[in-house]
Amino acid sequence: MPELQGQCMCGAVTVTATPAKESLGACHCDQCRRWTSSMLITFPAQEGYAALGPVKTFTSSDWAERAFCADCGSALWYRITLPGEMHGHTQMAAGLFDDTDNPLQLELYIDKKPDGYAFAGERRQMTKAEVEAMYGLPEEGDSQ
Repeated sequence: MPELQGQCMCGAVTVTATPAKESLGACHCDQCRRWTSSMLITFPAQEGYAALGPVKTFTSSDWAERAFCADCGSALWYRITLPGEMHGHTQMAAGLFDDTDNPLQLELYIDKKPDGYAFAGERRQMTKAEVEAMYGLPEEGDSQ
């Protein structure tokens, strides 16, 4: 898969990343919706991605952190911080890049999605319990 070049809204942070899969996912969990005022659309990034500029991270739960531009606040990525197999698993914000040419194939926390919007077409949809089991996350609250 080709390496992608992207940037935050103000251009202060530049990002280079290679998708690990040719697909996008949308997360409807409470925290992603608060962070973006909607769902967060991402792709899994291969190891070795790079970000230059004023990147800030926020520990959003016991198992994850979120990165954003310190100047404009653009969402950059979501990363699993739990020890184990998923440690370092990073979901890169798709909106940083002009076009990934990848289809939306997964919706996470579908049981948390507000009724006011829906994507057209078919894709895999996972509930909170299914997501937490897949990632081996501790059962606590509604957050990621």
